[in-house]
Amino acid sequence: MHTVSIKNSIWLSFLLLFVTVGVFATGNAEKPVVNGNSLSVLVYIPGVLAGSPPYISMAEGANEFASEHQGVTVKVYEAGFNQAEWEEQLTSLVATGQYDIVLTTNPSLSDISQSIAKKFPNQKFVITDAQLAGNPQIRTYLYNQYEQSYFLGYLAGLVTTSSLPYANSDLKIGFIAAQEFPLLNKQIIPGFLDGAHRVNPNITLDFRVIGNWYDANKAAELALSMIEAKVDVFMTLSGGADQGLFKIAGEKGAYIVFPNTNSYGAVPKMVVGCGIMEQKKLTKEILGDVLQGKVAYGTATTVGIQEGYIDFISADPAYTENLPQSIRTKFDAFMADFHAGKIVYTVPSL
Repeated sequence: MHTVSIKNSIWLSFLLLFVTVGVFATGNAEKPVVNGNSLSVLVYIPGVLAGSPPYISMAEGANEFASEHQGVTVKVYEAGFNQAEWEEQLTSLVATGQYDIVLTTNPSLSDISQSIAKKFPNQKFVITDAQLAGNPQIRTYLYNQYEQSYFLGYLAGLVTTSSLPYANSDLKIGFIAAQEFPLLNKQIIPGFLDGAHRVNPNITLDFRVIGNWYDANKAAELALSMIEAKVDVFMTLSGGADQGLFKIAGEKGAYIVFPNTNSYGAVPKMVVGCGIMEQKKLTKEILGDVLQGKVAYGTATTVGIQEGYIDFISADPAYTENLPQSIRTKFDAFMADFHAGKIVYTVPSL
């Protein structure tokens, strides 16, 4: 009996040593996502919240979800405008092992997340406004921004060919972008022009690039130059720099169709249409799936009008006030056909 007890003690000591070494060896290794009521979320904002409706919507959606679910914690991290720093920043955050899931948005985050995933094979990433399939650690959702640009382009076409006070006979619409990236060049810009051409194939596009997401003065300079070149309707995708366009459009007289959020109030009488990208809605649905262990990592989904994540905001009184009935009748009929799947188009590949 005494001999058996010694052997048992030896084996017990060895087992305790093995477990202890294993625990300390893992250190700050990344945490796997668990199916349960506890969830730690890092919302990584590739830029700043101010002036960026999609980023604001993601942060708000995540915080609202946390307030509605006990045990869910959210950290919102604003990465700033220097894209060269994003991978190092996100790597440092993931290395802490504090987050079950990294939730982010931006097409460039696909490549960055793939690089980080190689170093932390248990870390999971969900990225909206991006497209990547095949990586078992990453789930992506791409908003069909060709659709949104298409119907905003159609509205811009109706306005530039109209007799509205600031419309002219040159049939020229404008687009101001912060920076160029594949989604912009391959889908957003083509969609905007394709939609306008549905009204009149002679409409031309004046496209200008600021070079960053914050320089409102540069945006104002570009907008003024474009108005002088007879652009009478603008679309913009410039983050905080949008304020420069708003200022000039209000002072000089030019119309704006705006993507992703309700911005009718940005320039009274001049913002004639707004699209909506349901980032908050999708964010909350994603986190619900994460919490329940339902996320299909390794897959990519495109969501648009038919899925309920892209639409036009017509309920705001400004839409009725800023456009005459003649234009609204044509555009409302077009959107009804769009929702019914009657508008035929081909989304360019990325």
